[in-house]
Formats: sequence, structure tokens, C-alpha cells
Amino acid sequence: MDRGIIDVPSPYSVPDTLVRLESILKERGLTIFARVDHSGEAEKAGLKMHPTQLLIFGSPKAGTPLMIAAPSAAIDLPLKALVWEDERGRVWVSYNAPDYLQQRHGFPADLLKNITGASALIQKAVE
Repeated sequence: MDRGIIDVPSPYSVPDTLVRLESILKERGLTIFARVDHSGEAEKAGLKMHPTQLLIFGSPKAGTPLMIAAPSAAIDLPLKALVWEDERGRVWVSYNAPDYLQQRHGFPADLLKNITGASALIQKAVE
């Protein structure tokens, strides 16, 4: 079954990947809404996990038309990039495939362009 998730390897650490990604997103005028430090919160609770952080970002100008066309899209917007380290120490950036989101929520295909640019920005962050 297609999970609708794209996994991109990063040659950088989790913190460095996040800094690079945030910088690129801000340069393009996107808003960083939040950073969720899953592994940091786990540590505070006395649990141990590999570095894992979620970046929530987007543009109300781009995302709002999708949510107007398909209100359920709001559960997946703003966009998210999960930066995580696997058990072998490899770092990944995972995000929802834009076409999967379009199929999942049924917004018009012509609005897909509003979210497809994030893929190129994520790819640039791991170069």
C-alpha cells in the first residue's frame, strides 16, 4: 500500500538538516509555524529515541485555497517535514507526497501547484 510519504536521505545531521531547510524556506517567504522536537520531549520524559524533529511550514496564500476547496486538507496543512535519524545513523527528511494529498482530500488538480514546490526546497536542503 502506498503510504504517500516521500523519504529523502540527508548527508547532514538532524540539526544541520533542519537549519538548512528552515533557511531555504524562509528565503522563499514561507512561514515556519513550529518545530516539534519529538526526541527532545522523549528525553524529558525519561525515554530515549533517535533524533527526530518535525518542521511545520507553509504559506497561507498557497494553502488556504486547498482548504477552501477541500476542508479536510486542513488536517495535513500546513505542510510538514519530518527530519529523523534511523537505527544506522542515517538521516532522512520525510514528507507527504503532494499527489497523495490531492487524492486523499480531492481538491482540484489545478491547485496541486500550490504545494508541489516544497519538494524542490526539501531536495535543495539536502544537497
